[in-house]
Amino acid sequence: MAFSNLTSKAILLYDEWIKDADPRLEGWPLMSSPFPTTFIIGTYVYFVTSLGPKLMENKKPFELRQIMMFYNFSVVALSLYMTYEFLMSGWATGYSFRCDIVDYSRSPTALRMVRTCWLYFFSKFIELLDTIFFVLRKKNNQVTFLHVFHHSIMPWTWWFGVKFAAGGLGTFHALLNCIVHVVMYTYYGICSLGPAYHKYLWWKKYMTTIQLVQFIVITVHIGQIYIMDDCPYQYPIFMFIIWLYGSMFLVLFLHFWYHAYTKGQRLPKMARNGISKDQ
Repeated sequence: MAFSNLTSKAILLYDEWIKDADPRLEGWPLMSSPFPTTFIIGTYVYFVTSLGPKLMENKKPFELRQIMMFYNFSVVALSLYMTYEFLMSGWATGYSFRCDIVDYSRSPTALRMVRTCWLYFFSKFIELLDTIFFVLRKKNNQVTFLHVFHHSIMPWTWWFGVKFAAGGLGTFHALLNCIVHVVMYTYYGICSLGPAYHKYLWWKKYMTTIQLVQFIVITVHIGQIYIMDDCPYQYPIFMFIIWLYGSMFLVLFLHFWYHAYTKGQRLPKMARNGISKDQ
């Protein structure tokens, strides 16, 4: 009886909460509730941390070079497109980079931002293939807590962002992330071309630095809301989550940087006649 009452209360709270969702997203794929996204992420975590390695334990690694080359350069193209769309739907056409609120109208620009936010959310599912490729190629040392946590938390938190606040200053980190991914997946794409192209990857050691700068800029940008007077952003809780996200990953990547490059536990693989993603 107690469990039934608790379940009923949870359903009522969910129904009351979901009423505030953006009606423009009604009927869009994966946007009916957070449960499909949660299921996909749960399945992904189970596969890359348990089921996948067990299935591959007595098998030879898959040779996926051509598939990965296509995948990496496709993500570059998608990231470039999303960068352009974020710029044209606000960040280069009127946003102030300070108190930019969500436009809930059905104007062409506002709807363009909604579509771009949804596409960015969906792209996070595509990027789960990064880890699946690691598992299929038996590169289990690459399936770290930082990697899996990063790939899991992004689509889950972005479901709420798209559902309730598709636009405004809460999308700045997505714009910046798209720009960073153009650089990152270009690097991975060149890796996948083969050893003849590895001589062009001297800039690998700057990759982690680029990611660190990304999280610093995100944290500083979103932290403005705490010093701005009367910023009427509709969902301040999202600002705290983004700030927490930026700060947390800044610490995690600094920890990675310290152990990888200061203590030398994971030197840039070019120093070991290879590459970090083992393409």
